[in-house]
Amino acid sequence: MLLRDATLVDSGGVRVGDLRVSQGLIEDAGDLTARSDESVVDLTGYAVLPGLVDAHVHFSLSGERTVEDVVGQSDAELALTEAHNARLTLEAGVTGARVMGARDIDVHVRDRIDSGDVPGPRTVANCRSITATGGHGHHLGREITGADDARRAVREQAKRGADFIKFMVTGGVTTPGSDPNAVALTDAEVEAIVDEAHRRGLHTATHAHGGAGVKTAVAAGVDTVEHGTLLDDEAIDMLVREDVTLVPTLSAPHHIVRNVDAATEEDRTQTEAVYERHLDSFRRAVEAGVRIAGGTDAGTPFNMHGSNAAELRLMHEYAMDPLEAILAMTEIAAEAVGLDGQGTLDPGTHADLLVVDADPTDDLTVLNDPDVVLKGGSVVAGGDERTKRAIVDTRCDD
Repeated sequence: MLLRDATLVDSGGVRVGDLRVSQGLIEDAGDLTARSDESVVDLTGYAVLPGLVDAHVHFSLSGERTVEDVVGQSDAELALTEAHNARLTLEAGVTGARVMGARDIDVHVRDRIDSGDVPGPRTVANCRSITATGGHGHHLGREITGADDARRAVREQAKRGADFIKFMVTGGVTTPGSDPNAVALTDAEVEAIVDEAHRRGLHTATHAHGGAGVKTAVAAGVDTVEHGTLLDDEAIDMLVREDVTLVPTLSAPHHIVRNVDAATEEDRTQTEAVYERHLDSFRRAVEAGVRIAGGTDAGTPFNMHGSNAAELRLMHEYAMDPLEAILAMTEIAAEAVGLDGQGTLDPGTHADLLVVDADPTDDLTVLNDPDVVLKGGSVVAGGDERTKRAIVDTRCDD
């Protein structure tokens, strides 16, 4: 298939050109001559960009008012929930995702997506997030006490097929009695988690709101910091110096603040107390040159799967230009989570593409409802039937 005269958008900038798709990959890009055996689709007036990569989602959650709403689900119920949310995510234009852990279900959903049994984005999966006894996310996580237990917990997740290790270095907003600003794990526990994960070739991600927790995790060698809500100057300097990626998840507090009447009192109080500081932390991190990867925290209260593209608008509104936001949630996110062959329009990468009816650097909202979503060169969703039919049916007559 040859996609002709599209506005191409990726790290190469914004330009008009052609893309050749063959056997699920981008074979070539530029000013190309049609072959006699390929479909040719005229995309004049349309833009093509890589599928979005969401570096922080929860397929186990569906925007419920509280996490406790899903704790009582059986493994079978949780698996069905995850499969449903994976499909919603893919159809919204997210072709790659890092799923942040719930019991041991994520890895099985990942494998079913890989085999083609379940529609969903290419997935990097965790098993159970590691947390202090009674700490944030303990409902669906693995509680630890001490450095030896921390190592054991990492080994358990690796044994069950985890692609990475997530741990909760601070408290969180959605766990009652948890303090987002307080460090929840000891230095020895954090060092053991990161060291054991890296020894096994797994990257590490830490849930961290407070600056002290961020600094503890960065000092231990963590690969990505999730949220970074209350960053101080020293924490920002450390993120830059150690080249640690920040996944700010601006969507999570945004949706709670805008649903205060329905939120629990604790969620409302904690979120309102830190919301403006979160935005300020994000602005200062971007200005300082911290590497940013887009992630939504989809599944947290009122933060629905399928609305992932709203994160780009928030990143743009508060700190980044449109192309920077797009790169944060395509190429940079793919690199940060280890999804090779995604996030760019380079030859040899997966033909995971979005087709939209305007240049997204002029209007990011066009990403909220892509005209066509392709994964591996196949149409998996499309709102514009004319364009979808053209991509499926048009043949070259030459």
